[in-house]
Amino acid sequence: CSSPAGIMLLEVFLVLGTVVIYFLLSRKEEATLLPLKEGWWGKGQKPDTEEDKTIRPFKVETTEEELSDLFRRLDQARFTEPLENSRFHYGTNSKYLRKVVSYWKNQFNWKKQVEVLNKYPQFKTKIQGIDVHFVHVKPPCLPEGQSAKPLLMVHGWPGSFYEFYKIIPLLTDPASHGLSGEHVFEVICPSIPGYGFSEAPHKKGFDSVSAASVFYELMLRLGFNEFYAQGGDAGWLICTNLAQIAPSQVKGLHLNLALVTKMGVIHLLSVLLGRYLPGLFGFQDEDVRRMFPFLQKGLYKSLVESGYAHIQATKPDTVGCGLNDSPVGLAAYILEKFSTWTDPEFRDLEDGGLERKFSLDDLLTNIMIYWVSGCMVSSMRFYKEALQNGLGTQKHDKLTVQVPTGIASFPNEIMHTPQAWAQKKYINIVSFHFMPRGGHFAALEEPELLAEDILQFVGKVEKEQLWRKK
Repeated sequence: CSSPAGIMLLEVFLVLGTVVIYFLLSRKEEATLLPLKEGWWGKGQKPDTEEDKTIRPFKVETTEEELSDLFRRLDQARFTEPLENSRFHYGTNSKYLRKVVSYWKNQFNWKKQVEVLNKYPQFKTKIQGIDVHFVHVKPPCLPEGQSAKPLLMVHGWPGSFYEFYKIIPLLTDPASHGLSGEHVFEVICPSIPGYGFSEAPHKKGFDSVSAASVFYELMLRLGFNEFYAQGGDAGWLICTNLAQIAPSQVKGLHLNLALVTKMGVIHLLSVLLGRYLPGLFGFQDEDVRRMFPFLQKGLYKSLVESGYAHIQATKPDTVGCGLNDSPVGLAAYILEKFSTWTDPEFRDLEDGGLERKFSLDDLLTNIMIYWVSGCMVSSMRFYKEALQNGLGTQKHDKLTVQVPTGIASFPNEIMHTPQAWAQKKYINIVSFHFMPRGGHFAALEEPELLAEDILQFVGKVEKEQLWRKK
C-alpha cells in the first residue's frame, strides 16, 4: 500500500507539473461572443436553392420486418461467461444481460412503447442540410394572463430525447403535480443530429458549437426570440455554447452537469490544498466530501470511467460497427453506463443496480431508439468531433458565459465541479444546489428534483429580471 506521505508527494508533483504546463501553453483571450457556426451537413454539395424550412409532423414507426430482424439477432446472441464474483467491475455482467435479453424477447412490448413515445407531439425540420427531430410539448392549460416560457432541453450520450418524458409533464403542468405553478413551460426536446431520429451529419466537423447553432436556428424557426436552455452530459456543452452564441436570446441556462474544460492555476492549487484549506478556495464541506482524496475520487475515477470516451474520441466507427450490428452488444454497452453513472457503487452488484432506479421498459426503450434508428456510430462520432483537437483548446473553452446560470449538482455525477470552479466559467451563477440524491441521468432518475430546481431557478431569474442585466 502507498504511504500517505507518498500519495501527498505524488499529488504535489502532479499539480506542480500541471502548473508548469499551464503557464507554457496558456494564452490570454478577450471575452467575446462565440460565432454562430453556419455549416452544411447534408450529402454532397450545398444546393443553390433556399432550404425548405417546413416543420413536418413525425411519429415513431417500426415495421414487422425490423422487429423480426431484431428477434432473430437476439435469438442468435453469443454470450461469454463472466468471471466469478466479477459483478459489474468488468463491465455489464453477462448473467444479468441474459435476463435483459430474455425480457426483451418475451415481455418487452415495443409497440406499446412506441405509443408512449408518440404521446407527445414530434416534428422534423431541415436545418443546414439535415433533418432535425424534436419533441414540442405545450401546456395542457394556462391560467388567464399567464404565458408559457419556452424551454429547450438537450440530452446527451448514451441517452435520448426519451430521458425527458417523465419531467415534461412536471414542467408543462407543474401545479397538477404538486409543484409551484408560478412558471409554466413550453418544452422543446430535440435529438442531437446523429442521435435518435435526427439525421446524422454527412461531413466531418459537426461538434457542440455546430449543434448549438442548429438548435438556435430551430428555436428561432419556432418563433422563440427569448428562451431558457437546460442540459446535462453533451447537453451541458451544447447549451453552454448556445448561451455563448446568443446571450441576448438565452434568458437563463440551467445545467445538471458543468465541467470545467480549461483549468487555471487556482483550480490546480485547490486540488492540492483544498482538502486542508477549503475556505481559501471557496470549497464547502460537501465539495470536500465529494472531491477528496482527489487521486481516488478525481483522477482514478476518471481513468476507470473514461475508456469509452477515448475510444469514441479516436476511432468511433470501429467499435460502433459492432454495436450497430448486435442489439445485445448495444445493450451491454449502454446498460453499463446507466449502471455506473447512476451510482458508482452499483459496480458491486450482480445486476448493476439497474432496476433500483429504472424500469427495464425505460432502459430498453432508450436502447431501442438507438437500434431502430441505427444511430450508434454517428452518436459516438460526436466525441471525436468535440475532442480531436484537444480538451480546453477551442474558442468556446476560453470564453466565459454571461447568461444567468443555475446548476443542480447531483451527488453521483461522473465528476463533481464545485461552485468555486464553475464560477470562473459561468460568471453569473444565481443558483447552485447540492442535490440530495441522483446521478448522471437526472431527468429520468429524479425528474421531480430536477423540475423543482429548474422552477426555482427560473423564478429567481424572472423575479429580478436577471436576463436584462447581462
